[in-house]
Amino acid sequence: MTALPSVSYSITVRLEVPAGGSTVSKLTTAVEQAGGLVTALDVTASGHERLRIDVTCAAADTEHAGRLVEAMRAVPGVEIGRVSDRTFLMHLGGKISMEAKHPIRNRDDLSMIYTPGVARVCLAIAANPDDARRLTIKRNSVAVVTDGSAVLGLGNIGPKAALPVMEGKAALFKRFAGIDAWPLCLDTQDPDAIVQIVKAIAPGFAGINLEDISAPRCFEIEARLREELDIPVFHDDQHGTAVVVLAALYNALRVVSKDITNVRVVLSGAGAAGTAILKLLLAAGVKDAVVADVDGIIHTERDGLSPELRWIAENTNAAKYSGNLKGALAGADVFIGVSAPNILDGADIATMNDDSIVFALANPVPEVDPGEAGEHAAVVATGRSDYPNQINNVLVFPGVFRGLLDAQSSKVSVDMELAAAKALAGVVTDEELNATYIVPSVFHPEVHTRVAHAVRDAAGGKAPAHENYPDDSPA
Repeated sequence: MTALPSVSYSITVRLEVPAGGSTVSKLTTAVEQAGGLVTALDVTASGHERLRIDVTCAAADTEHAGRLVEAMRAVPGVEIGRVSDRTFLMHLGGKISMEAKHPIRNRDDLSMIYTPGVARVCLAIAANPDDARRLTIKRNSVAVVTDGSAVLGLGNIGPKAALPVMEGKAALFKRFAGIDAWPLCLDTQDPDAIVQIVKAIAPGFAGINLEDISAPRCFEIEARLREELDIPVFHDDQHGTAVVVLAALYNALRVVSKDITNVRVVLSGAGAAGTAILKLLLAAGVKDAVVADVDGIIHTERDGLSPELRWIAENTNAAKYSGNLKGALAGADVFIGVSAPNILDGADIATMNDDSIVFALANPVPEVDPGEAGEHAAVVATGRSDYPNQINNVLVFPGVFRGLLDAQSSKVSVDMELAAAKALAGVVTDEELNATYIVPSVFHPEVHTRVAHAVRDAAGGKAPAHENYPDDSPA
């Protein structure tokens, strides 16, 4: 599949051209002929003989961006100056910052925000630890914790290289749910150490979002923290993915008029995301599922199964099919891929049932070309932003944590995840629903509030009071 120009590979080229004539139009043509897309053209200085222009264009990747620059350089009369990668510019100095909620204008403000006034608040919390939620940032704070072992599709790149992703996650928490999130990149990949560190920092947070921790360690780390902490722990790569996939499946099944309890599902990928998707699908009513990993179809007779794969084998593939993924697709209603690129083709999708559903979520290159899949499947979704039906975790985790924090929940349950999936699916009305619109935009004004309310209600919480509590002093 040929990559299309994307804003994530957007560059701005500062150059000079002769004033007058057709040089500017030649620049635009050169970029387009090289496969790029001009998104802005700004004159930054003008003289009688020369113009200075900033040309912003989208490329398919870094190498392609370089070819676009050379295409512009080849236009007669053009002198290339500075070339800026707009994505890197956005990350300069980081993407988030901390700011005070109250101004410190004079000595009185200082005395209340810090010493001596703050001591009274400290003593109130010491006497009643539950007041920490009321009198500190704890009630609205989430720790975004990673060890850098499974960052996006980049693999084990370590905690420093993971920080830009965690910053982005924190920015999304704030933008979509008003939550203060703090990136914590740990310089250890030892599960015991990670559990110990997270337990040690937990008093300052109302929730823990585990992020980009590789399987199978992520299962152990999450399970232990859920057992040992009194605040919710949510591994977004597992449960955020599972919730948004289930929401998308609910709506895809509405499009093709099939019931979730009667469809046959083939799932490619048995890591963190795949296992969580499977468990939530089973909880939602799926009765017939077959799962494949890098070593083939998972079944009870397969040698060398880990405990996690053993669980999958015992809860799926009742027919004990032991062939390959392509064979498993024959007669299936749903394919969900969270695995590897280009492992299927259109001919494989053609063997599925009529009105089939394909979620090819490997990123950036899906398991099957979406165009080929669309020739045979009724509904196709990917994890990419340049195709319809992008299945993206950002539709889920801000609202989930907003609901958890508002309910002051101490845990995350399957019932909450099911409620979140139903709420997200319900944002798409019957009038809006079609084969190319099964999930709403992340910028839809109701997405995160509906998910938050559903999770809060499932957690047994009440609608939160106004941010300014009526009585901020101890009785």
